Amino acid sequence: MKQTETQAHPTHFASTNRTDLWWLEPLATGFGFLCFVIYTTWAMFQAGHYYAAPYLSPLYSPTLMVDPTAPGAAPLAHAWFGAWPAWWPKFLPPSPAMLVLIGPLSFRLTCYYYRKFYYRSYFATPPACAVTAFPQKNYKGETHLLLFQNVHRYTLYIALLYILILTCDVFKAFYKHGQFGIGVGTIVLYVNVLLLSKYTFGCHAFRHLMGGRMDCFSCANGKEHLGHNLWQKITHLNENHMFWAWVSMIWVGFTDLYIRMVSMGYWHDFNTWGH
Repeated sequence: MKQTETQAHPTHFASTNRTDLWWLEPLATGFGFLCFVIYTTWAMFQAGHYYAAPYLSPLYSPTLMVDPTAPGAAPLAHAWFGAWPAWWPKFLPPSPAMLVLIGPLSFRLTCYYYRKFYYRSYFATPPACAVTAFPQKNYKGETHLLLFQNVHRYTLYIALLYILILTCDVFKAFYKHGQFGIGVGTIVLYVNVLLLSKYTFGCHAFRHLMGGRMDCFSCANGKEHLGHNLWQKITHLNENHMFWAWVSMIWVGFTDLYIRMVSMGYWHDFNTWGH
C-alpha cells in the first residue's frame, strides 16, 4: 500500500494549503465593523438630532448632561446632571454620547467573539484557521500587552446596567407629552433592547456567572444545581453569540439613524399620536 506524503504547511505570511476563499470572512467582518465605528464616531460628534419626542437615541442614552441650544437635543428635564458645564473644552462638541459610549463599547470590544474577529481582521493573528499569521517576536498574548481584555467579566455589569437604562427608554417611548401611544420609533427602540439583551445575556461571562461558577456539572449533584439549569438556557443564546453580536450592533446604528432622520424631518414617524 502506497503511503501518502503529508503536505508541508507554508511558513510565509498569509500562506495556506486551503483552497477556499478564506480571506472573505476577515475582510467582510473587518469592513463591517469599521463602518460601524465610522458611523458611531460621526454620530457622536454631531451632538444634536439624537432626540425626537419621545424617542432617545441609544448612542446618547443616558443623557447625563444636555445642551438645550443644540438642534434636536433632548429636553433639559432629561439630563441627569443638568445643563452642559461651561468648563467643557471648546474644541469638543457638547455631546452626551462622549460620556456614555465608553461603557457599552468596553463590553463589546473585550467580548470573546469580537476579539477573535478583530485579531484576525486587523492584526492577522492569524488571518484565518490554518493560515500563517503575521510574524511576531516575543508574543505574549493577553498576559501582558493585552491584559486589559480580561476586564470583560467586569464590563458585563456595565452592559447589564445599560440594558436596564435602554428598557426605561422604551417605556418612555410609549408616552408623548403625557399621552399614551405607540409609533414606529417605539418598535425600533423595543427591538433594539431585545437584540442587545440576547447578545448580552448570551455572553460567555454571563453564562459563567449564572452557572454558579461550577467547574464540574457532571460531578455529584452538579446537574441538580440551579446554576446548571440557568447555564443550559443561556447556552442556547451563547451558541448564536456571533449572530446576536452583529445583528444587535447593526440595529443600534439603525436606531440612531432612524431617530436622527425623524428629528431632522427627513422621515415621518407613523404613530397613534397623530403628529
